[in-house]
Amino acid sequence: MSVTVLSTPIVPGALALALPPESDLWVFGYGSLMWDPGFPFVAQETGVLRGYHRRFCIYSTRHRGTPERPGLVFGLDHGGSCRGMVFRVAAEEVARVLDYLWAREMSSNVYRPKLLPVRLESGARVAACAFVVDRAHPQYCRHLDLDQSAALIRDGVGGRGPNIEYLTNTLEHLHQLGIVDHGLEALLAAVTGARPR
Repeated sequence: MSVTVLSTPIVPGALALALPPESDLWVFGYGSLMWDPGFPFVAQETGVLRGYHRRFCIYSTRHRGTPERPGLVFGLDHGGSCRGMVFRVAAEEVARVLDYLWAREMSSNVYRPKLLPVRLESGARVAACAFVVDRAHPQYCRHLDLDQSAALIRDGVGGRGPNIEYLTNTLEHLHQLGIVDHGLEALLAAVTGARPR
């Protein structure tokens, strides 16, 4: 299997999000950003984003696979809801953090970054930057079944390591937060041949 990778110009984060000047930024993490944000933040809290769900729906040709042997990574896909970690970035760090996020997440423009309403565990509502999958992108995989997804994750290895580590690290962090994701548990069982918890 080989996956086409687009290399189109990347719009800088501040322009793409049209952020008000001198304002803090909230960032919604639902995959590796939860446990490996890689940027400075002044607060973090769990939160719920409605209208989207966490799903292995993107062929990874860089971080967790190659164009010839892709792995899978998460995208926010339409429907349902998603619990994740929300980080607040101080205004003076926003430009640098957006540059970092764009370099990390937007190398192939498979995501559409959006400011979306997230309800924090404390009850507050914030507009957070979230990376939503672009369903028209060639790296979007709509119709993979459980076994196909498990095979890609089992065999995928990229610049940031084996694909299975991405799955297990995310599940471990979700467990620490008290978040249950039965779909990911079943996927891990299919990857390892073990019974789900």
